[in-house]
Amino acid sequence: MAPRGAKPKPAHLRLVDGTHRTTRHGDAKAVREQAEQAVAAFGKLERPKSLRGSALAAWKEFIAPADWLDGSRKPAAIAFCELFGEFMDMPRMFPASKHGQMRAYMSELGLTDERNRLEKGDEKKDEFFDD
Repeated sequence: MAPRGAKPKPAHLRLVDGTHRTTRHGDAKAVREQAEQAVAAFGKLERPKSLRGSALAAWKEFIAPADWLDGSRKPAAIAFCELFGEFMDMPRMFPASKHGQMRAYMSELGLTDERNRLEKGDEKKDEFFDD
């Protein structure tokens, strides 16, 4: 039986999207240091040379801008891009089970959170609270 509720969000993603709460998740400085250690241990996420066509376009569109991903997410990122490429090449032959897999990879990589979609400078300024 599957566990109830939403899956826990990775600590580094909580820092990126601003949902880190000290009372729930501990000191932000300690979490940031752990995230930096993970990046140092796994390295930056690099695009594999084997991606071609629609899978390469998916990498450039979805994975490259996701600066919170490190090398430990490489298998999930590659699998997502390959599935997305397969979907773009033959959408009618793409079964519902693969749609579920693709959605699971997107969730695992943090691509489904709307707060991650804002580009730098796109945020609307509040006339009273923002300087």
